[in-house]
Amino acid sequence: MNEEQLRRMHEDQGFIAALDQSGGSTPKALQQYGIQENAYSNEEGMYDLVHAMRTRIIKSPDFNSDFILGAILFENTMHRSIDGKLTADYLWEEKGIIPFLKVDKGLADLENGVQLMKPISGLDDLLKQAVAKNIFGTKMRSVIKNANSEGIAAAIKQQFEVGKQIAAAGLIPILEPEVDIHSPDRSESEKLLKQEVKKHLAALDTKTKVMFKFSIPVEDDFYRDLMDDPHVVRIVALSGGYSQAEANEKLLKNHGLIASFSRALAEGLSAQQTDAQFNATLSASIKAIYSASIT
Repeated sequence: MNEEQLRRMHEDQGFIAALDQSGGSTPKALQQYGIQENAYSNEEGMYDLVHAMRTRIIKSPDFNSDFILGAILFENTMHRSIDGKLTADYLWEEKGIIPFLKVDKGLADLENGVQLMKPISGLDDLLKQAVAKNIFGTKMRSVIKNANSEGIAAAIKQQFEVGKQIAAAGLIPILEPEVDIHSPDRSESEKLLKQEVKKHLAALDTKTKVMFKFSIPVEDDFYRDLMDDPHVVRIVALSGGYSQAEANEKLLKNHGLIASFSRALAEGLSAQQTDAQFNATLSASIKAIYSASIT
C-alpha cells in the first residue's frame, strides 16, 4: 500500500478518470472516438487502437494531478507501456495520478431486479499482477435495475465479499453497485442499497478500507453520511448515461462526491482532431468535471 497515494485519494481535490472500457465496450468507445470497426481486423488491432486513444488522453497536458486524482485502467492497458514505462508507472511517476484496475468480467443475467457480477476467474493471480505493476486499487461493477430487496442484498453482499479478497491482497477496492438511472423505482433502490452498505461496513474489520462508485443519487447529498465512515476512503460517481453537462450539474449538488466519468470524459474527442483541437476539448472537459467535483 502506497501511503502517499492513500492520503491523496482520501484528502485531495480532483476526480477519477475512467479509462476502463473492456472487450465488449471497446468497439463502442472507438466508434465514439471516430474509429469504425473496419479499421481493425482482430482483437489485438482493436486494443492497439484503444491504447493509442488512451495514451493520447493520458499524455494530454491538462490530464495531470492538478485536476485528476486517479485513472481506472482495463487489464490489457495495465500490461502496456507509454514512452517505455508501464501505464501505471507512467501515470504515477510522470503525471502524479493514482492507477486503478477494472477486475470484473462483466455482468450476469438479470435476476431479482439486479445483474450480479459474473464469477471473476483467476482473481488472485490478477491481483498479484496488479500489485507487481504498482496498481493502487481496483474497480468492479454490478447493476441494480429495480428496488428488489433480495436482489440488492445479493449485489451488495457479492461486492463486499470480493472487495475483502481484494483488500487482503493489499489493494483498495472500488465497489460499484450501479443503480440504473432509468430505473422506475430508483429512489427506493438507493435507499435499500445504502441500508445494505451500512450493514456490511459495520461488519468490516478496522483495517479494511474501501471506496464506492455510485450513480449520482436522486436525493442530493444522499451518500454524505457514508463519507464519514472510517472504512471509506472516497465515494465517486459514474455519469451513468447522462451527458457531461447533465452529470456535472447533478454532481455539483452532491457535496464531497467526485466524478469517475468514462464516456462523459471522452465526450467530443475524435481521432480526426488535430492535437491542438483534441487537447483543447479534453482540457475543457477536465476543468468542467473538476469544478463539479470540488463542491
